[in-house]
Amino acid sequence: MVRRVDVTGSDGLRLAAWEFADQPKGRPDAGQAPGILLLHGLMGRSAHWASTARWLSERHRPVGLDQRGHGRSEKPADGPYTRDAYVGDAEAAIEQLGLAPVTLIGHSMGALTAWQLAAKRPDLVKALIICDMRASALGGASQREWEDWFDAWPLPFATLADVRKWFGEDDPWVERPNPSRGDFFAEVMAETPDGWRPVFSRQQMLTSRATWVHDAHWEELAQVRCPTLVLRGIDGELGRAEAQEMVRVLPRGQYAEVADAGHLVHYDQPDGWRAAVEPFLEQLAEDVRDDREPVSP
Repeated sequence: MVRRVDVTGSDGLRLAAWEFADQPKGRPDAGQAPGILLLHGLMGRSAHWASTARWLSERHRPVGLDQRGHGRSEKPADGPYTRDAYVGDAEAAIEQLGLAPVTLIGHSMGALTAWQLAAKRPDLVKALIICDMRASALGGASQREWEDWFDAWPLPFATLADVRKWFGEDDPWVERPNPSRGDFFAEVMAETPDGWRPVFSRQQMLTSRATWVHDAHWEELAQVRCPTLVLRGIDGELGRAEAQEMVRVLPRGQYAEVADAGHLVHYDQPDGWRAAVEPFLEQLAEDVRDDREPVSP
């Protein structure tokens, strides 16, 4: 079951949140299932977490947030699309949906939002999973590459099959055929009178991206006090050396990597993604049980 719940963002913006499942059944504490907020990356949407949410819902309450400018959430022409706005939206969703203390799982831009929120509001966040997001500055050249990439999109696409083929095979950014990448982008297209186009504004995506690519984010990362898993795909954008330095900077950091996965780790290798994430979540649950056990006199 998937249920939409509207959330009011930090500046009154209407955001779409998605409850992916009923509360876990067959447990005496089913109504108190630990909350998880899933934060997609740039150009993503909550639906990209569907397969993850299915297995998470066995023990947790997973909620996906369509971030501003994405999915079914509002996309104001003038924004704001600042870091403060994205972080404030996630903060508002946690409070309005009663998810705290929450585990944040963020991919790419969503991971940055997650650790900035964990640094800002440690009272709301009990754990964090950072998926394939760099803490170092990417710089202006990276932003110009994205502008050129957006200009290369052959819009509109005639069919969804064309979407899958271009992003999975023909896109100059694709080194080898990647069907999961094609599927990823097919989920963020909508049919229009002249063909299939993205549900987001590419200019708004560039505006959002410009708010983080020119700066490094190590200082905020070091302020995260909760248990944190830094996870990367072997062929993703976060290199091993930087990921391990992020773990070193984090007071309670752990490291994991998924073989044969690119940037879209949870999409490329869902089984490997689960195998990397689930032990971390199980350890969190075990730590909670240990804390609740009475101390013998």
